[in-house]
Amino acid sequence: MKHYSSGPATVNDYFMMYLAKWKRAAVVLLFVWIVVTYLVISPLSLDDRCNGNQDEVSEFQERLKKVSSQLETLRQQHSNLISQIKKSSSLNGNLKDIDTGSLFLDGVQGPTEDYENLRRRIYSNTKELWYYVHHELTKVIQEDNKAEKIQTILDQIGERKRSLLSDQQSLPELDGYNEWRQAEAANVSDLVQRRLHYLQNPPDCKDARKLICNLNKGCGFGCQLHHIVYCLIFAYATERTLILNSKGWRYNNKGWEYVFMPISDTCTSAYDDKVVMWPVTYDAKVLALTFIDSISQKPKFLPLAIPKDLAHRITRFNGDPSSWWIGQMLKYILKPRQAMQKAINDTIAKMNFKKPIVGVHIRRTDKVGTEAAFHHIHEYMVHVKDYYDQLELTRPVAVRRVYLATDDANVLEDARSKYPSYEFLGDASIAKTAATHRRYTPLSLTGLLVDLHLLAMCDYLVCTFSSQVGRVAYEMMQTNRVDASDSFFSLDDIYYFGGQNAHDRVAVMPNDGAYQDISFQVGDLIGIAGNHWNGYGRGTNKRTNMNGLIPWYKTADHLVLYPFPEYKQVPLYTDTRQKDL
Repeated sequence: MKHYSSGPATVNDYFMMYLAKWKRAAVVLLFVWIVVTYLVISPLSLDDRCNGNQDEVSEFQERLKKVSSQLETLRQQHSNLISQIKKSSSLNGNLKDIDTGSLFLDGVQGPTEDYENLRRRIYSNTKELWYYVHHELTKVIQEDNKAEKIQTILDQIGERKRSLLSDQQSLPELDGYNEWRQAEAANVSDLVQRRLHYLQNPPDCKDARKLICNLNKGCGFGCQLHHIVYCLIFAYATERTLILNSKGWRYNNKGWEYVFMPISDTCTSAYDDKVVMWPVTYDAKVLALTFIDSISQKPKFLPLAIPKDLAHRITRFNGDPSSWWIGQMLKYILKPRQAMQKAINDTIAKMNFKKPIVGVHIRRTDKVGTEAAFHHIHEYMVHVKDYYDQLELTRPVAVRRVYLATDDANVLEDARSKYPSYEFLGDASIAKTAATHRRYTPLSLTGLLVDLHLLAMCDYLVCTFSSQVGRVAYEMMQTNRVDASDSFFSLDDIYYFGGQNAHDRVAVMPNDGAYQDISFQVGDLIGIAGNHWNGYGRGTNKRTNMNGLIPWYKTADHLVLYPFPEYKQVPLYTDTRQKDL
């Protein structure tokens, strides 16, 4: 469960942290003085140490002079720094004369989890306020004859909302921890990738415990990708090498390895060992895994759980650790072979892909009317416009670019005709290959990989999370930047992993329950059915079993931590330097 502090640290807090730092330094100096004193007294008081040897005494005295000189230097430096602190503290709150970078960033420990959670909570709740006001006033517009006045109010609130979010997004660049977040995100990602490589390349493949994953799930590419992710997480949790059986794959009959790099360099066979279907037993040497949809009693390590040993690090740089963790699985899995990578690069080179740019994914064929509702182009463009309006508060935008990925070639033409002030990038031929009757071909797969790659490279993503492709694009975004948790908008579902365990939120404020609200107390777990994007979501209080609307701002995501194996054989870092984290 995430906890939030009561407010951000003040200048006085930082000042006291600095004083505390030098109190520790004083203790260290005292310890050094005691050691030196011992060295002075002990050799001179014990005759057997000197043994009448004048040369040894002279040598010791020379060493003592050097130590004393070093100690005096340290004492002088300490006095100078204390004087600087006292001088700075008399500036009546104006601390511009202090080099804050040298005070706080040498040996930096990074932001606290509470600080990061509070920063993200402010951002989230500002949006939730807007969802509520926009929804309610939009209804009034339809009922009231003062529509023009109310629309003006909406426009003003929208401008203020963008200003608030813009200011908040600038905080990470100004708080002194931006470089730390980038380094830490890279370090943790590298650690996960090396652990996966260790797992997938055991010293003795024949003797290793294995998990068989069959890539025969009758669904599209995004769904199949998530199936492999599920298998890899299962393998990681049970310390088994994953064997991917993909012969006859619907996108390439020769198998996954003819399009992507194999998920193991050295271990790709179960040999002749007996294969036992999970969950009959956990102890068999080779297990075969069923589809996640078919599991009745799901292990607690399945999404949205994350490794307990990494959680305290991930939450300090990323606002959605579950999607970050799943993104790391995709990062390990999705490594196109040279021919496929060339085809992707050649297609991208033909496009004028420049930043800033917003990615839009519009699903229009087989899922609409069954798994997802139809959404008009203007529903997506509202959020594209809002992104650029907010961006222009901090920088000029010469061209408002949109990368449009869709399975309906008509959508691209429609967007260009309706929104001439925007530059739409996209390839109609990719959309045509994504049509239902052409979808499961190598050419279609190339186009889909281009779409996923470019959507993930965009600055902001507008999509529907009911679509596997939309969720994969977001998960990939999480691997190419420090934190993509505020870089998307879904027109329908909140983020989820198909077949996941329960997604709960925890109450951080009490709610008495009024109208259609349900009541809850601080600490109550609420099973989430979805966010209505109007300031409310729907859920069930697990303590009272009451079901209904919940004010979203009174809850926070409940993060599930699972004790995954820690893979002690894999060093935390790729070198032997001491990391000050």
